[in-house]
Amino acid sequence: MTVGAPAPSFYLYGDEQLDEDLDTIHVEPIRERSLRHDWIIHPHLHPDHVQILWIAEGGARFVIEGETYVASARSLVVQPAGALHEIRFEPGTEGRVVTAAVSYVEAVARDDPRLVAITRTPGVYSVPDDSPCGSTVPQHFNQILTEAHWDAPGRRTAIRGCFLNVLVSLLRVAENRSGAEPSRQDRDFELVTRYRAAIETHFRSQKSLAFYARNIGVSTQRLNAACRLRAGRTASEVLYDRIVVEAKRCLLYTEMTVAEIGHSIGYEDPAYFNRFFSKRVGTPPGTFRAEAATTTRVGG
Repeated sequence: MTVGAPAPSFYLYGDEQLDEDLDTIHVEPIRERSLRHDWIIHPHLHPDHVQILWIAEGGARFVIEGETYVASARSLVVQPAGALHEIRFEPGTEGRVVTAAVSYVEAVARDDPRLVAITRTPGVYSVPDDSPCGSTVPQHFNQILTEAHWDAPGRRTAIRGCFLNVLVSLLRVAENRSGAEPSRQDRDFELVTRYRAAIETHFRSQKSLAFYARNIGVSTQRLNAACRLRAGRTASEVLYDRIVVEAKRCLLYTEMTVAEIGHSIGYEDPAYFNRFFSKRVGTPPGTFRAEAATTTRVGG
């Protein structure tokens, strides 16, 4: 990678629109992708997706935001959204990798902010076989993989439940970790992480980019520069994408009217909300809801 050039941004399905879609989660065996690349995943980042890996056997060396982490067998690994990372697996490494949209993590962990916070910091956590999480962690990952390939009633709910258990396990093992915090962190990555957290707190009522810049103590120009580098788009686009995700969720999973949905996310004028949604999604909210009723959703 050329020095000073943006890192490659990989999208989960190779399509940016699908990656920004609602409730995106993907799971696969570590071997499935790594073996094709000779067990080496070259430097890249996922602008909108967190990765949580369970290394059951073997091991790997991770470089995340310039820090080196060594994961042995029976380890959980967190690669936050927007974090530049590379991985060198030991040949034959077995395990699972879950890739989840930031919006999905926030929706699943909505009742406990600690579960979101733990995904915003890179780290490697050992899970001893005789620890309380020793038997449950692999079960949760395996169940997500099973449900992902099983078209059965309650599939979506089961996946969310298992993923919530993964987050809880991650939080618990992190409490026992000592001295594993990174000694330094890329400033752009830190700014985007703080910006996403501020958006999650205020997006239903605050639409001003200047507000968010003041909230995290930088200029709008500086925030835009960080977002372009780490999220692959402007700060305003990051904010609007989060609003659209919430609007889509309400359209798909609630009985609220379009006007009520617009009001719930700070758009008092239904016509203005319709124009905003249509511009970002390419179809009016009512049409999106009708079409989604007959379409299989990503992660559904």
